[in-house]
Amino acid sequence: MINVGIVGATGYAGEELIDILLRHPNVRIVNLSAKIDKPLSISEIFPRFKEKISLVCSEPDLKEIISKCDLVFLALPHTASMDIVPKLLAGGKKKVIDLSADYRLRDTKIYEFFYKTKQKDKTNLERAVYGLPELYREKIKKTYLVANPGCYPTAAILALAPAVSLDLVDLSSIIIDAKSGVTGAGRKIDAGFQFSEVNEDFKAYKVGLHQHGPEIDQELSNLSGEKINITFVPHLLPLSRGILETIYVKKAPSSKLQAPSLVSLYKKFYKKEPFVRVKDEGSFPRIKDVVGTNFCDIGIKDCGSNIIIISAIDNLLKGASGQAVQNMNIMYGFPENMGLI
Repeated sequence: MINVGIVGATGYAGEELIDILLRHPNVRIVNLSAKIDKPLSISEIFPRFKEKISLVCSEPDLKEIISKCDLVFLALPHTASMDIVPKLLAGGKKKVIDLSADYRLRDTKIYEFFYKTKQKDKTNLERAVYGLPELYREKIKKTYLVANPGCYPTAAILALAPAVSLDLVDLSSIIIDAKSGVTGAGRKIDAGFQFSEVNEDFKAYKVGLHQHGPEIDQELSNLSGEKINITFVPHLLPLSRGILETIYVKKAPSSKLQAPSLVSLYKKFYKKEPFVRVKDEGSFPRIKDVVGTNFCDIGIKDCGSNIIIISAIDNLLKGASGQAVQNMNIMYGFPENMGLI
């Protein structure tokens, strides 16, 4: 049994973490904290947890967190975690899973451009492991700091990893048309995310400037061994949750794969992955099939000289909290799907 704390427990990701961990047989939640006006029972904040957990959520007390917790999930806004991680890890016995972007981008100049602040913890940045289990499972097993991936990058990288790593595509041709539900922006007050603004509308945003673009570039470049610059356009759906990405890419000149071969290749690549489901030929993912799960569904269409890949995830689960628990399971040697199925 491990003792776990959640910093940022009142956000969407924090709420999902509580829900998952309450079902986990090897976890005890011992500390809940967040930026909050006054201490409140977590069941007052989220009535669905009444009679399930009686902890009080209060402002983070790092001494208390360090004394009580074996592992800490940080479900904080971007740029906040790097002030806390060095203190949590100072004793050398704690493990941290950070759901923000603070330890994802290896190039600090890129981080500073997109997040408008200095990367203040370069020591731990160098040691952090990017928490995509399907690619970095062995490193995750050994680390004490996981940089949990972004939601858009999770869907994009899993969709492209087989094709990119096996040199099947023209790396300069990748176009990612991505759509997300409103919870992807977090639980914050912003006129642009109010119901009356989002309902019956559909729009692109941060075109060419979204912070997840360089995260996708970084990981696909690592897979290919070449520098990749994808075209990435996110869109806001009038839905609470879920991501669907349609990815267009040209085949590499040497590729002679036919459609069944491509689908078979993807199924073989992900054969042992518990949370990736590759659709049969002619079948494609839908958001409703993955919402409430930790699965990433992928469909592939061979269009001659081009390939279309469609992926879908729940942005709060495989795109955030579910993947974070999957990483925790790997770090502690638990069955990877524990608490998630």
